[in-house]
Amino acid sequence: MKLTIQKLTSLSAQDLIDLAKIWPAQTESDWHASLQNDRALFAAVFNERILGAVKITLDGNQGELSDLRVREVTRRRGVGLYLMEDVQVQLPQVKSWTMKADDDAVTAAFMQACGFHNEKGVWRK
Repeated sequence: MKLTIQKLTSLSAQDLIDLAKIWPAQTESDWHASLQNDRALFAAVFNERILGAVKITLDGNQGELSDLRVREVTRRRGVGLYLMEDVQVQLPQVKSWTMKADDDAVTAAFMQACGFHNEKGVWRK
C-alpha cells in the first residue's frame, strides 16, 4: 500500500489507538477538538494505520501548524516531509504557514528541509 495523507473528519477506534501512540500525553477530546470549526487534523496513513499527524488552525489564507509528530519507529523515512508537502497541496488557499519553534535541533533541521525559516521563535513559510 501507498502512504497517503488524509484530512480526518471523524476518528475510528483504530485512529484513537494510533493517535495515542503519536501523542501519548493528549486525550481523545484534544483530537476531537482538532476536527472542529477552523481546525484540521491531517494524518499520514499506511495500511490503514496512522504513522504521523499534524494539527492545523486555519485563518483565511494563514495556517498554523502544531503538534507535528511521526511515530518514532517510522522516523527518518520521509513520512514527515511527505505529510508537510501534501498538507500544503491539499490547502492551496493557505499562503502563509507558521509553527512555534522549540529548541530541538532535529526539529530545526526538519523544518529547514521543509522550506521554513525561523523568525523570532516561529517557523515561517
